[in-house]
Amino acid sequence: MRNLENENRTLESLCTEILELNRKKQDYIAPTNQLQVQTVVNDDGPNTTQIIMEADHGEKTKILNANDVCLDQMNVKNGLDTKVGRRLQTNYPKEYDQLTNAILEKEPCKRMIRSFNYPETTGQYMNNVIGTARAYLSDRFKTFDNSDLLESALPTLAESGACWKIVNYANTDKKLYIRLKSEIQTADAGVGDHMANGLFISNSEVGFSSIATGMTLWTLACLNGMQTEKITRKAHITSARNGDNWNILTDETKDADNQLLKLQMRDIIASYGSREEFDNQVELFRKAKEDKISTDKNMNDAVEDLGKVMALSKKETSSVLEGLLNTIGQSGYEQGQPINKATLVNACTAVGNKAQPDDVDFWQRLGGKVLNLNKNDWNRVALAS
Repeated sequence: MRNLENENRTLESLCTEILELNRKKQDYIAPTNQLQVQTVVNDDGPNTTQIIMEADHGEKTKILNANDVCLDQMNVKNGLDTKVGRRLQTNYPKEYDQLTNAILEKEPCKRMIRSFNYPETTGQYMNNVIGTARAYLSDRFKTFDNSDLLESALPTLAESGACWKIVNYANTDKKLYIRLKSEIQTADAGVGDHMANGLFISNSEVGFSSIATGMTLWTLACLNGMQTEKITRKAHITSARNGDNWNILTDETKDADNQLLKLQMRDIIASYGSREEFDNQVELFRKAKEDKISTDKNMNDAVEDLGKVMALSKKETSSVLEGLLNTIGQSGYEQGQPINKATLVNACTAVGNKAQPDDVDFWQRLGGKVLNLNKNDWNRVALAS
């Protein structure tokens, strides 16, 4: 697997991080009427809501500090809008605890609480606080974790004739993102835009998305990444979950279901190393250079109309304009030429280079959507009113 590594030893860092987090993982399945919450008021920072798992069958009481992801999920499961839940937890912690505990008691169901537990030798492990609750999920959530993803993906990537190299990765409280580019599947998309085939792979251990892999086009001059419409998603559910017998399945059966998903991911990842599919996407990019913004329409109006077509917020539309200014300001951009669809694609993906890790996918997907705009929508962007 050495050929996946880059000069920054990114693969080594990723594997080390996942291995260390695996050692801390612990899942608990508990009826909600055996749970309680208490919010600790912090004078010098945000309040901390703790989930208390009551002593049961000889087990000691366990307390987990809920992170923001877990807190929001618990609020939603309890029928609270995330903003309302946060406001109550921040401004009315006593009342928030009373309401939440009443719902847990009077609307009992089973939940899975995913945690990272503290080592008992550290100062964090005290007063029955054993770790951080990072997810509050259905007890039927399929635990296909980041280690499972790496186990299925890395050997296939290493054996691929595309010669993949890791560009970067991010492992946030919500998701793991891995982005790669091919060292040999490259092409000139016209006017000096050298591109490389790419892959993105993502997973969420805490229920924020399905397991996904898809095709990316990298513009090599600025390393903008654009996600194409070639994407496959696998939900965190199993074939058995459609029935009523999940809870009676053995660990052996559940492991076999996970193994099937690993094999599926292996084959899907292998399929995205196709030179033919890469060439098809590059041709779309070449054609996009012929779709030009009318000289009668100024740049600001074009971006405003793009924002309307793509249903972007004002802030997102402003970010696209900033990305466009950065794109046309790069050395090598042919000044004085009309802006075209490919330029707007790069404007969107350029925003992703500066975005927060959990927002990068949005901008890379947006670039792909702009590339594939239908004629009517493109005319709304390109033509003067």
